[in-house]
Amino acid sequence: MAQLDVQQKLAILADAAKYDASCASSGSVKRTSRDGKGLGSTDQGMGICHAYAPDGRCISLLKILLTNSCIFDCHYCINRKSSNVRRARFTADEVVRLTISFYKRNYIEGLFLSSGIIGSSNYTMEQMVEVARSLREDHHFRGYIHLKTIPDADPELVHRAGMYADRLSINVELPTVSGLKRLAPEKSAERIEGAMAGTKAAILDTADAKKRYKSAPRFAPAGQSTQMIVGADAATDGDIVTKASALYDTFGLRRVYYSAFSPIPDASTVLPLQRPPLMREHRLYQSDWLMRFYDYTPADVVAAADATTGMLPLDIDPKLAWALKFRGSFPVDVNRAPREALLRVPGLGVKAVGAILTARRWRRLHLADVARLTVSVAKVRPFLIAEDWRPVALSDRAELRPVVAPKAAQLELFAA
Repeated sequence: MAQLDVQQKLAILADAAKYDASCASSGSVKRTSRDGKGLGSTDQGMGICHAYAPDGRCISLLKILLTNSCIFDCHYCINRKSSNVRRARFTADEVVRLTISFYKRNYIEGLFLSSGIIGSSNYTMEQMVEVARSLREDHHFRGYIHLKTIPDADPELVHRAGMYADRLSINVELPTVSGLKRLAPEKSAERIEGAMAGTKAAILDTADAKKRYKSAPRFAPAGQSTQMIVGADAATDGDIVTKASALYDTFGLRRVYYSAFSPIPDASTVLPLQRPPLMREHRLYQSDWLMRFYDYTPADVVAAADATTGMLPLDIDPKLAWALKFRGSFPVDVNRAPREALLRVPGLGVKAVGAILTARRWRRLHLADVARLTVSVAKVRPFLIAEDWRPVALSDRAELRPVVAPKAAQLELFAA
């Protein structure tokens, strides 16, 4: 490997890390350096600033790889062994110095560190743990740390990582076992899920100890997350949503991230020639949101998908798609319906429903009252009844989709 300076390594390894999603830093513990000792903070467990790339991807923290060299040859990965990309590798000390330097310049509020696998899984994990250990113990860094764990690393190393990091994550990679075997034959779904189970157990054990003993150490207080690649195999949106729901239930994940497959240089012939639309990734995030905050089941989301392809529509959001398929559940009386029914009304969010439930204790709500709580009253009107509104004509309309779907707009050719 050619000798590179730190600036050159940073250019290579920060670019290689852009495919890792880590858009949330919530859920960590409050940690400050106001006492004059240490460096950094996770004030109230949030506050990481995010930037967004032109393609919509979130860029947050100092997001880098320890190295983009890897002994694995996963077809979809730009850093795979057979990939013809420029390689670089940081030492643990270089990552620590970069993090401290960037933090002192107010560029970042934390570190996201992932890595290709060099030598062995244990050796790579040891290097990542050393970065976190040095930041916490040598430099008393109190900012946010997110470590991507290595699938086959020794559980003891993963446990040590969790003692220093706020969040741990391990990529499940693909939604189906068959897809993983085909595109990442050196990885095992069983080993990945075994590592997730071990992390969950450690989080629960230390949380329980913390209730009994104030001085008990914390383990990954911001929990664990994972990431799935979308569009690299033949998995449908229904497959992806079902897998995500199972991961939430089984391993208590904080987040499942979806990453649309990006064509890479010298791509393997087993990969599709075109990337999936980024809107597909967006619809999956919306579906994820429905399951976590709107009481939708995976079966509900699957029902919103096209019955023949299993794919969610791209031109309308999953909640509207479900409502158009199950017109019999509407209209909902905004003055009498329970919270669960109101949450199913397209255009009404969790905050709007909370405001409706509070306001209707004191008076009957009119359509204008609901309009003040939503971006588009035209989207809401066909699905609810208010004191002065009953959508008789709209309810009987055979084709409601053109009325409530977003209007197509010509993009500006020279927009910034």
